[in-house]
Amino acid sequence: METLTRVKVLEPAHPNKSTAIFGGKASGILNWNDLAYPHFHNLRQTIRSLFWTANEVDMTQDVKQFSTLTKAEQDAFLKIIGLLATLDGPQTTIAMKIADYTTDPSVKSIMATIADQESEHNHSYAYVLSSVTDLAKQMKSFEMGRTDEVLMRRNSRIVKVYNEFAAQPTIENALKSMVYTTLLEGLFFYSGFAFFYNLARNQKMVGTSTMISYINRDELQHGKAISDIFRAALAENPAYNTDAFTEWIYEQFKHSVEQEIIWSRYVLVDIAGIDLDEMEGYIKYRSNKMLRMLGLSEIYPEFTDNPMKWIRAYVDNIDDTKTDFFEQKSRQYVKTSDLNGFDDL
Repeated sequence: METLTRVKVLEPAHPNKSTAIFGGKASGILNWNDLAYPHFHNLRQTIRSLFWTANEVDMTQDVKQFSTLTKAEQDAFLKIIGLLATLDGPQTTIAMKIADYTTDPSVKSIMATIADQESEHNHSYAYVLSSVTDLAKQMKSFEMGRTDEVLMRRNSRIVKVYNEFAAQPTIENALKSMVYTTLLEGLFFYSGFAFFYNLARNQKMVGTSTMISYINRDELQHGKAISDIFRAALAENPAYNTDAFTEWIYEQFKHSVEQEIIWSRYVLVDIAGIDLDEMEGYIKYRSNKMLRMLGLSEIYPEFTDNPMKWIRAYVDNIDDTKTDFFEQKSRQYVKTSDLNGFDDL
């Protein structure tokens, strides 16, 4: 396998329009009106239009409510924030690494935009925790990703694939890292998201849930962008479009679904209002959606429809009507100029 080289900043002898996503030629001059894949401009525009920052979300009521949650809810809250931080931190890095090796400047720009948003996601978890609990519990939550055995087993394959791309940046490893990026963006977060949405529909921790909705909305668009780039890169490199690679993808999806189900039953077992069988169906439904985005067939034909209907009120769907968060009666989005709205306490 040929190892990709880090792309130079400028190559004036090369054309402005990239000749390939990986291993091609491009000057480094980005003209959005002269792209190899014109719709990549729309991908970036959509992602950019979602801009938000964590400290715009009012956490006043969450500060008051956290201590009133049940012990099971508090434990799940901290564990799930730990999971999300564990996954979103590396997402900033992997987007930047893909940017380092892509020879298409429009892809580089998209990855830079995604990296910036993932960085804000990671910041938002620290913001939430600093709002609702003490420093010791904040630190413990962020230690979850390297100390909790269930979480470590769950994340072991994504760690392997990402680190293999970092150590050996080949086209094959770039494709594999994008498969896992779509899994992360479109599947790995969703039992955690469901937990926060379940709190919100019971009028609990609405500020946190609102922020999670914005993160969820971002992740859906990131997954769409990465899957489009993956399909374009695979079409450019048909030698990798093999039955063996397709089977590898299916096997990773099946494994990831299994691990997400194990995780959901571990972290949500004592949470009132969440049916774990329904959650399992939702995970399989999400898996089918992400496979379709990659251009592959569904592996769970009995879950082509969303079995967790109530969650639609909280989630932006790429192929469904988008929720206007300002119109949701069960949540409020309030910009505040002071950190966490403490002046309102």
